[in-house]
Formats: sequence, structure tokens, C-alpha cells
Amino acid sequence: MAVLNKLVLAVALGGAFAAAVSQAASGAEVVAVKAQPTAAQRLAALAVRYYDEMARFEPLNATFSGDNRFDDQLPMTIDAGVRARQYALLHDVRDQLMRIDRSKLSAQDMTSFDMLAFTVNEALRFEPFKDHLLPMSQMDSLPVMLANLGGGEGSQPLTSVAQYQAYHKRIAALPQWIDTAIANMREGMQENIVLPRALVLPMLAQIKALAGATPAASDFNAARRLPDTFDAGEKAGLKGVFLNTVSGQVLPSLRKLARFLEHDYLPAARSSAGWGALPGGAQWYGAYVAAHTTTTLGPDEIHRIGVAEVARITAELARLAPKVGYTGAPGALPRWMASQPRYRPFKTDEQVLQAYRDLRARIEPKLGQLFATLPKAPLEIRPEPALSRESASDHYTMAAMDGARPGIFWAVIPDPAQYGSTKMTALFLHESLPGHHFQLSKQQELAVPTFRKVASINAYAEGWGLYAETLGREMGLYDEPNAYAGFLSMELRRAARLVVDTGLHAKGWTREQTIRYLVDEAGDTEDDARNATERYMAWPGQALGYKIGALKIMELRQRAAAKLGAKFSLAKFHDAVLAEGSLPLDLLETKIDAWIATQGGAK
Repeated sequence: MAVLNKLVLAVALGGAFAAAVSQAASGAEVVAVKAQPTAAQRLAALAVRYYDEMARFEPLNATFSGDNRFDDQLPMTIDAGVRARQYALLHDVRDQLMRIDRSKLSAQDMTSFDMLAFTVNEALRFEPFKDHLLPMSQMDSLPVMLANLGGGEGSQPLTSVAQYQAYHKRIAALPQWIDTAIANMREGMQENIVLPRALVLPMLAQIKALAGATPAASDFNAARRLPDTFDAGEKAGLKGVFLNTVSGQVLPSLRKLARFLEHDYLPAARSSAGWGALPGGAQWYGAYVAAHTTTTLGPDEIHRIGVAEVARITAELARLAPKVGYTGAPGALPRWMASQPRYRPFKTDEQVLQAYRDLRARIEPKLGQLFATLPKAPLEIRPEPALSRESASDHYTMAAMDGARPGIFWAVIPDPAQYGSTKMTALFLHESLPGHHFQLSKQQELAVPTFRKVASINAYAEGWGLYAETLGREMGLYDEPNAYAGFLSMELRRAARLVVDTGLHAKGWTREQTIRYLVDEAGDTEDDARNATERYMAWPGQALGYKIGALKIMELRQRAAAKLGAKFSLAKFHDAVLAEGSLPLDLLETKIDAWIATQGGAK
């Protein structure tokens, strides 16, 4: 889908502020007797406008954040005209923002000013590139995301008749989206802007699975499960309209998409793997690198950082190996552990989920030692829907801003007998407590413009998630060598990402070369290396944010500890990192340096 949506796939845009805009418009009639709005008022109004209009452009993102005003709509930013209007909005917001005197704002409003400027400028960075000609991949296929919402367990609520009607209207718009996507991909075929063949194949399998379902069993048929509170007439009506729409519109459109992908797009798919092979690909990838790291680091420098980190972590694995009974090459330890039956103790999905619940029970009592304040939003642990289990990784979705939906950790369990136990501790720390759930839930509680409440800057968010994994040491969770080995295995993968992502997209690495590196240097299995490689191929630069962000947070922690000495409080430092929500790394550094000064740190 469009790059603006790719950059904030898990970010929701929403907020009820249309009334404020209306009031501002009506107030123009009496401007002669009213004072001119202050800089703060102008910034607040602009933030309202930006947020509301972007939510209309990206209604799925609104749904993901718990803003349900647009649950009946699909994003059409892959349409050239809609895309042009979205970029026109971004230009206008930037122009209006630059007319506000930043020096007259409070410190908090200055941060909102800087965040809005950063967000808009990052989006505008992609205007020259034809991302709409690549409307879908195996990682972000709108039909798959929409189908997953039909179960009612995800971000779109399905508890009332009106909510079912909204979802029905949303799926009824899918044929229009598919027609536009096909037209765009045909244009991409003419301009040599196409996906690699290795990505088209799994995407085709997903669409074929959706298209091959019967109307009654289709994931889009939300009426196959209806609440008992609905009366007989409501149930009959919903079942009828869903069956008609799914059978008459949705499935035929999906079958058309599947035929196009198989007979037209797949033969035109490219054999190259990286973004650099596309027209303007080097500049395009450079934009992704800048957006996902929020730094000026280039691919070559990031590649070197990755190589150094891989060497450091491999040395640590070598020291640990004897404690887990391993005598082979250190870099292969993760693969060896994955092959040991004792580290695959599960037989059912429920056993995996219970293991995560038990882990949560161990972590929660320790959080008060590491954080001065705790988030309020509840957390649930759920299994990933069947449709996306083969391509997804364990992940988190943020709670709804109004509290109507908890934060959710999704455990992806294609086969419980193959689900490894060693990485579960680090994974849960990253995705849930005190990782993404902690950071995003505290962010939602901030008294800031709504666009900041749902902001997700990759280097900050994933950097915090990776940093949160390291806190297993302070919690005593890595005293067990198996769990520590799992942590190191995951950290090794994140370091290897710096090497292979830049290798793929800037250095001309092949898919096979990348897979081989992950197997030989990061200890992946062949299957894991293939899935990871294809993820990096589809999401250029996204994998860079983890390690770059975590290294910056650890650097700031070490700086604070050195300058504050005995005055240093790890709990207060963590609260300071999370105090203003998602930030670009340079702004985070400025904030932490200011915090150190307030704590009495040496300059």
C-alpha cells in the first residue's frame, strides 16, 4: 500500500476535533472584535486539522488506534488523485506550520511543533517516489488485513449491529481498491517498478486462500458469528447482506486479483531482491533509511555498525555456550537450540499462551523497581488469526485511546510443537512489558495533541522494544542460561539486520546471499532466514530501527549514569525516555540531556 501507510502500519490516526475546526471557521465573521489567535492556538488548530484529515485519508490506521469514525471506509491513497490530494494537504500543513512563531510557544508546544514538522517532512520525503505502483506485498496486503478484521478479535469492534454494518460497507469497497491496485501494478510493469518474484509467490498464496473460500466460510463474512444479543430479524438481515456481498462482489474481485497476480504480474516480477534495483532505487532506499532511523547515517555506516555488533554478540554467545552444553561454532548456537526437543516443550496453542501468562506473572511485580510510573491500559495475550500465521511474527497492537480495547500481544503459533521456548522471555519483554505495551500505553496518557498520542517513530518505538529486552538482566530473568541465550539470539538477529538490509537494498545482495548470511552468521534456520529475508525485501529500512534506536537509548543511559553518579535513578531515567512519547532520536537526545541537567548532572 502507499508508503505513508507503510510507515505507520501499526499507527492509528484519529481524534474528535471536527467541531473545533467548524468553530474556528464560524469565528472568522467576528474577527474584527476578537484578538488574533496566539501561536499556541494556531498550532493546536493545525494539529487538529492535520490529524483529522490524515485519519480520513488512512481510515485503517484510525481503526488500529481505536478511532472508529471511519470503520466503514478503506484507504484509497493508492489512487493517483487521492495521493495527490494527500500530499497537497501535507504541503499546506507544513506551510502553515512555518508561519507559526516557534519562539512564542511553551516547551511542551515546542515539542509538538517539532514533532509535527518532523512527521510532515518525513512523509513529504517520499513524494518523488511511485510507491502507489507497489500497492501490496505479502507483509502488508490490504485484503489480508481486512479479512483479519472480520473475526471481531482485532482492532475493528464487532459487537453491535451498526458495527457489523460498518464492516460490511468496508468490505463492499474492496473491489474498487482491488481494481485500482491492479491498474497500478500494470503501470508498474510498464515502468519496471515491480515486486521481486520471491514476494509475489507468498502474496499470491494469501490471495488464493481468500478467493477460494466459500461465501459462508469466508473470513470476510463477519455474520458467520453474531452475538446472542441480536434478535432473529437482525441476525437474518446481517447474514443475508454479508452473503450477498461476499459472494457477489468480494470473492469475484479476489479471484480476479489472483488471476492477475498469477498470469500477468508473476511473469513480470523481477529477479533482483533489493530496492536499489528499482528506478531511482538508491535515493528511494535512502529515504527509507532516514525515515526508519531518524538519523543521517548512510547505508555503508549502518552496515559497518551491524558487522561490529554481530562480532560482539557472537563473542558473548561463545562465552555462554558451555553453560547450555553447546560446543559448536558460536554463531550457530541459536539454530542448535532451536533443534533441541527440550526447548520445544509445547503440544497445544493453549500451552504456549499459558507460558506467556506465567511469564507475565513473573515480570509484573518487578516493574515498580524499573519505572517510577506504570501505564493504565490493560494487556491481553491472544493467538494470531489463522490467515496470517504463516507470514506474521509475534507482535503487539496498541490499546484503543478510549479504553474500549486493550493492548494485545499476538502470539503467532503455526505449530505449537515447533514453538521454541528460549526466546519467549526476550520476545515478551519487547512486545509487551515493558516494551511496546508500556511505551505506547504511557504515550496515550499524555496531555498532547492526538497525532502524538498515536505516533510511532520506528527508531524510537522499536529501539525501545529492543532496549526493553535488555532489562531482563535487571529483573533476573536471564539468570537461567537458556533464557539468556534466547535473548542473545534475538539480539544477534537485530544486529544482522543492519548488515543484510543494507546489503540487500544498497549493496546488491541477492536473496540467496542474504539467506546464507542469516544462516551462517545469525544462526537462523533456513526457513527462518527465508522468511526474514523476504520481510526485509518487502519493508526496506524498517529492520534498521531496532538496533539503531536501542544503541542510542543505551548510549543515553550510560551518559546519564556517568554524569549523575550516585544521583542516577534508572527508574527516573526510564520515565524520562518515555515522558513525551515517540520522538526522533536527535530530539530524544536533546530531551535526555536537558533531563540530566535538571537532575544535577555535570555539563
